[in-house]
Amino acid sequence: MIRSCSALFLFVALPAIALSEETKPIEKGQRVFTTGHSFHVFVPGILTNLAKSAHIKDHAQVGMSSIGGSRVIQHWDVADEKNSAKKALKEGKVDVFTMSPIYLPDDGIAKFVELAFKHNPMVRITIQEFWLPYDVYEPGYQKKRPDKVDRNTRTGEQMKKEHAPYFKSMDDHAKELNKKHGKNVVFIVPVGQAVIALREKIIAGEAPGLKNQDELFTDAIGHVKAPVQALNAYCHYAVIYRKSPVGLPAPNVLTKGKEPLPDEKLNKLLQELAWEAVKAHPLSGVSVERKK
Repeated sequence: MIRSCSALFLFVALPAIALSEETKPIEKGQRVFTTGHSFHVFVPGILTNLAKSAHIKDHAQVGMSSIGGSRVIQHWDVADEKNSAKKALKEGKVDVFTMSPIYLPDDGIAKFVELAFKHNPMVRITIQEFWLPYDVYEPGYQKKRPDKVDRNTRTGEQMKKEHAPYFKSMDDHAKELNKKHGKNVVFIVPVGQAVIALREKIIAGEAPGLKNQDELFTDAIGHVKAPVQALNAYCHYAVIYRKSPVGLPAPNVLTKGKEPLPDEKLNKLLQELAWEAVKAHPLSGVSVERKK
C-alpha cells in the first residue's frame, strides 16, 4: 500500500522529428527489471502477456524488486547480498529498468541511473508518472488520510491542475539526469496522463462499460482495478517498444481476472489513450511526425 505518490498536463506541438536509432520502433525483445510498489508491480506480468501477443521474441522479465509504498531509494538500500536489482545491473543483464517514484526528492533514481549506465551505456531507465494517491498532490504524505475519496466529483481540469506539479517535478528530474549523462537514458511513461484521459472519457460518457470514475479504483488511496492496470501496461509497452498497442488482443488481466471486461470496446479505448499519451509526451522516447 502506497504511503506517498510532470509541466501542466498540456502538450505543445513539436516540430517533426526524423526517426533515428534512438527513436525508431524496437523489434528485439527487451530484458526488463522492475522496481516498484502496488501502483506498478502488476505491470511485468501484463507486459509479458502483451509482448507475447505482439510476437516479440525474447522479451524477458529478468527480475523485480517489490516493496509496498516504496520510494526508489528503498530499493537501492536493500542489502547488497539481497539486492537483485544492483546485481542484474552490474552484470549488464538489463535493457530496460523501470521505476515508479512517488515524490521527489528521491536519491534512489539518480543512483540507479548511474549504476545502470556504467555497466550498460545503452540501458534505458523509465520513470512511471502515475495518478496521485487520494487525488491530491501532497509531498511527504504525513497527514491522516481519508477513508473515502469521491473521485466522481473531479473534473478533468481539476485533475490536470492537481497533477501538474508532480508531473513537472518528474520531467525536470529526467531532463537533469539526461543532461548529466550526455544522452537520453531516462524516459517518462505517462501513465497518470493516460488515467486522467480515461477519467475524462468516463465523465463524457465515452468509456464503454464504465459509468463513473470510482469504478476504476478499489480504495481511497487509489489502488486500481483491471482497466487501469491494463492501461498502465499499455503505456509501458508503448515506451519500451516504441510501438502502438492498438490492435493487440485484450490481455489476461481483462479477460481472465476476477472482474471481466465490461465491454470489448473498452480495450481499444485503453490502447488508444495509452498511445496518445505516450506520443504526446516529449520525454517518452517515441518520436512521431508532429505538425508545427
